[in-house]
Amino acid sequence: MRDKQRFSTIGLPSRQLSVLEIDFLNIQSVDQFPAGIDVAYYLIHSMSSSIDSFDVLEAQTAMNFRKFVEEVGVKQVIYLGGISNDQKLSKHLRSRQKVGDILAGGEYHTTILQAGIIVGSGSASFEIMRDLVEKLPFMLTPRWVLTKSQPIAIRDVIYYLTQVLLDERFFDQRFDIGGPEILTYREMMLEFAGVRGLKRYIVTVPVMTPRLSSYWLYFVTAISYNLAVNLVDSMKVEVVCKDNRLAEILKHQPVSFRDAVKLAYDRIEQNMVISSWKDAFASGRLEGSLSRHIEVPHFGCFKVVKRKKVDVSENAVMENIWSIGGDRGWYYANWLWRLRGFLDKLVGGVGLRRGRRLPNEIRTGDALDFWRVLYADKEERRLLLFAEMKLPGEAWLEFKLVRGNEHTWLYQVATFRPKGVFGRLYWYLSQPFHFFIFRGMIRRIVRFRHDSAK
Repeated sequence: MRDKQRFSTIGLPSRQLSVLEIDFLNIQSVDQFPAGIDVAYYLIHSMSSSIDSFDVLEAQTAMNFRKFVEEVGVKQVIYLGGISNDQKLSKHLRSRQKVGDILAGGEYHTTILQAGIIVGSGSASFEIMRDLVEKLPFMLTPRWVLTKSQPIAIRDVIYYLTQVLLDERFFDQRFDIGGPEILTYREMMLEFAGVRGLKRYIVTVPVMTPRLSSYWLYFVTAISYNLAVNLVDSMKVEVVCKDNRLAEILKHQPVSFRDAVKLAYDRIEQNMVISSWKDAFASGRLEGSLSRHIEVPHFGCFKVVKRKKVDVSENAVMENIWSIGGDRGWYYANWLWRLRGFLDKLVGGVGLRRGRRLPNEIRTGDALDFWRVLYADKEERRLLLFAEMKLPGEAWLEFKLVRGNEHTWLYQVATFRPKGVFGRLYWYLSQPFHFFIFRGMIRRIVRFRHDSAK
């Protein structure tokens, strides 16, 4: 994992679980691996990190992974790649194919599963379609929406990944996996709208260039520009299974696209989304371990410190803090927060469209609009956020409840470490807005009930 602090063991047999943090681009020793590994799943990709060199990073990562699992003595490597049956592949699909070839060259058995669009809560493809369908009643779309694909439900992908585990019938083989239907992106979006009870109109235009298509996805959906470019490149390629051998051998009937969408929404409505692609570091500007940013600096920084006495239930205030952002908003002057998100998008930032994973649960590592959760502990009654918007510096926002002798106080601290003269100029120009926004926000957090924040 990129940061083991972000891995939640809630509901898992933690005594039987070991969590390691290994950088396969910079691995030094096989001693980092525990002994006695039978199977390794390879689910690493770098498509969001770069437009030009992600394929080089993916190849290097695969080579390092192969080298070290050989030394450890792994029996089987299971790799989830992409369907690559079209004669003219995108850079992304060529890279997925090359990674499979690298892994297949190791001194162990490999099972390679190749999928197209995966439909399920937390899937990038699913979230992009969800953004498009729910936000746009009328769409002028590029021609790639007529490209055919064979989507598969995430539960079917997980079923295949677990069924091939240490089964010698599937050693040293590649399998295409897909659902029962072959659909165009346009058909999928209309089917998606039907499940949601929405009427949508999609008109295809022949003049939208790949660059315009990338900007269209970037501004309408929550994805980064790098991911938008790489996805548009791949969306022009048909991803259809050559055969369904694995489904036939396992006698498995995958669910339909419509049922996959319904199942995904069931999990969303029940607040059961475990993770989201938007929580990946590549969706923002924060790279590496969270621990590098968790110590809020004091010197060379500007701060706005607000304090408010808590006259209501402490638990109610904590729930308000833990529900901040997303659909709830930021309690005060939400239109200014939306404007800041729009301006951030204009300069290539993440904007506010990432929202939040769940409406009233936060954990370390989550994306929260244009912030990243660095620390979230209800027992300590502390929430620390790091800004992933485009800034001439670094910014932190902290909420903490502190019990005094007679009263409990809510502290809200905004910290900005400027970068150069422009960073200082940015802070001074934004000071009037900070004064009103942060003062109004702490007041509303303490007093907020169930009425809508204005």
